[in-house]
Amino acid sequence: MATSTYTANGENGDVGSTDGDLNQWKHRAPYRVHDKAEHFKVRYEGSCHCGKVQYQLSREKPLDAKYCHCTTCQKIHGAPFQWAAVFHKDDINFTGGIHDLGWYESSEKTCVHKLPCKVSCAYCRTPIMDEGRNMILLFPTLIDFKNPEDRKNFEISCHMFYSRRVLDINDGKPKWTGLNDSSDLIADSPQDAVNELKRKRQEEEENKGSDKK
Repeated sequence: MATSTYTANGENGDVGSTDGDLNQWKHRAPYRVHDKAEHFKVRYEGSCHCGKVQYQLSREKPLDAKYCHCTTCQKIHGAPFQWAAVFHKDDINFTGGIHDLGWYESSEKTCVHKLPCKVSCAYCRTPIMDEGRNMILLFPTLIDFKNPEDRKNFEISCHMFYSRRVLDINDGKPKWTGLNDSSDLIADSPQDAVNELKRKRQEEEENKGSDKK
């Protein structure tokens, strides 16, 4: 029987230690394990498919939730789009699998922990989250929702990169061609959202004109 040579945490040299420069990420959020004295309030629990990676969440509602239709998300998730919920890095507490995480930085295609990066279980390969410089994007499908009300807390506010969609979703939510608030609204985006975007951009143009005077 063949033995796997895959090393958790990619090229970071992690062998379960918390010492050394390559392991400094373990002492910082979102990977730092919260001490019991901190009274971390558990609101949700989530895990990867194999169960090695497990975590808790303290925030009742994410800062935002979106569907991303970009081609990178389509390929990495093997799905038409990604459902992502935005949290502060201190909102999560890993209770298992810290040493079973793997990284992927898509722009340089490296497995070194370099922000922003994609985090997954190194054993079953379940995507765990996207770690940005200031926030994390979690995937609600990993969360064990106890009731429909909890799931509703993760309802999306908009679609991103909808111009690259592989299927239409006529849900009446704002649909951006690229990043939300910095691209154009298309498809069945609510008319009030379209009007508000036009108003903001007209106001920005007017402010630019007054600054030049």
